[in-house]
Amino acid sequence: MLMTIHRRARIALALSLVSGAALLAACGGSDDDAAAPAATSEAAAPATSEAAAPATSEAAPATSEAAPATSEAAPATSEAVAESTEAAAETTERAEGVVDFEVVEPGSGAGLKLGYISLGDSVPFVKLVSDSIKKQAEIAGAELVFCDSEVDGQKALNCAKSFKTQGVQAYLNFQVDQKLAGAICAAGPDVPVIAIDIVQEPCQVSFMGAANEYAGMVSGAAMGKYAKDNWNCEYDAYVSLESTAAADANRLRMGGNRKGFEQFCPIVNEKILDADRTDPARTKFADTLTSLPGKKRIIVVAINDDGIVGALAAAKTAGREGDIFVAGQGADPTSWCGIQNNPNWIGDAAYFPEKYGEIAIPWLIRAAKGETIPEQLLVPHVLVDKNNILDFYTPTDC
Repeated sequence: MLMTIHRRARIALALSLVSGAALLAACGGSDDDAAAPAATSEAAAPATSEAAAPATSEAAPATSEAAPATSEAAPATSEAVAESTEAAAETTERAEGVVDFEVVEPGSGAGLKLGYISLGDSVPFVKLVSDSIKKQAEIAGAELVFCDSEVDGQKALNCAKSFKTQGVQAYLNFQVDQKLAGAICAAGPDVPVIAIDIVQEPCQVSFMGAANEYAGMVSGAAMGKYAKDNWNCEYDAYVSLESTAAADANRLRMGGNRKGFEQFCPIVNEKILDADRTDPARTKFADTLTSLPGKKRIIVVAINDDGIVGALAAAKTAGREGDIFVAGQGADPTSWCGIQNNPNWIGDAAYFPEKYGEIAIPWLIRAAKGETIPEQLLVPHVLVDKNNILDFYTPTDC
C-alpha cells in the first residue's frame, strides 16, 4: 500500500530539512522559544478532497499529568532526515497540498490587520502553534489580533464578531467545534479565512494543517510493524482513542491509523473511546483496563498525545504500565520524554506545531493581498521514535 520514496524525493527532503533547520535557527522556535524541531519536507500521503482537519492533536490540553518538557533545538542533518524517513514506515511520494515551512518575508505584512482564533492556549500543542503564528506575524510587520476561544465554540463566535468590528482583513481560525463553523463564518468579516486543523466551512479559502490520513498511517504502520515483529500479531486488544467533535479529522486520521496497522496485522478486539483529552482518556481507559484483566499486550493508538498521556496515567494507577503499548500523533513536548525513555511508547507521527506559523502567516498575507492560494496547505509528517527523537528535539527534565 505504501510505496518506497524515490531517491530524488529523498534528496529533496534532506535539503529541505537542512534548510528548515537553518531557517528555524534564524527566527526562533516556540513554547517561549524553547521547542524547535527541525522542519522536514517529508512526503505526505495522497491528499483527498476530505483531507481536512485534524482534531485537537492539535489539542493536547495541559493537565497536572501532562506537563510539557522544555527543550532546545536539535539541528537536523541530511542523514538524520533520510534515516527518520525510512524508519517512519516507507513513506509515499510527496502529494499535492503539502507545502514547505518558510520564514515569512520581513515587512511583507506591513499595513495589514490579521486575526487569529486560537483553539485554546491552555493546550500545549495549541500554545506552540500560537507562539509560532505570533512570531511570524511580528517578522512580517503585520498587526495580529489574537483571540483565545478557550476550547469554547461560543467564545470563538465572539472572536469572529470582534474581528468584524475591528476591521480584520484576513484571519486564521483554529476553533474546536466543526459544527459551529457556519455560524462563526457568518458572524465574522467577509474576508479570506484559513482554517487550521479543523474544517471551517463555508468561509475557508484554504485548509492548513495535517495530512490526516497519511499522519494516521505513519503512526499506525509503526505500531503494526511492532506487533508483527514482536508478537507475530498475537495481541489482546486494539484501543483507539478518538474525537467525535472533530468529525472529518477523526475519520481520516484514525482511519489512516487502521490502514497503516493493517499493513502488518489484522485489527482484533477493537475498542473505540471518545477520549481526546487527558482526563476523559484516563477515566475511560481505566474502565477498559478493568475489562481486560490479565491481558499483557494491549495496543493503544490515539488522535493526539493527550489521549496517550491519559491512558498511561490510568495504566500507572492500575499498576499495569507494562501491559500497554502506545503510538500517538503530534509529537508535542508532552510526548518527548515518553518517546525517549518508555520502551512501550512505539512512536508518534510528528506535526511540528511550533512551525505552523511558517505556513499560516505567509499564506494568509498572500490571501489578504488578494492572491489565490491553494485549497490545502498540508504539513509534512515524519515518524519520531526513540531512535531519532534527538534528531528533532532535546527532551529535558525527564
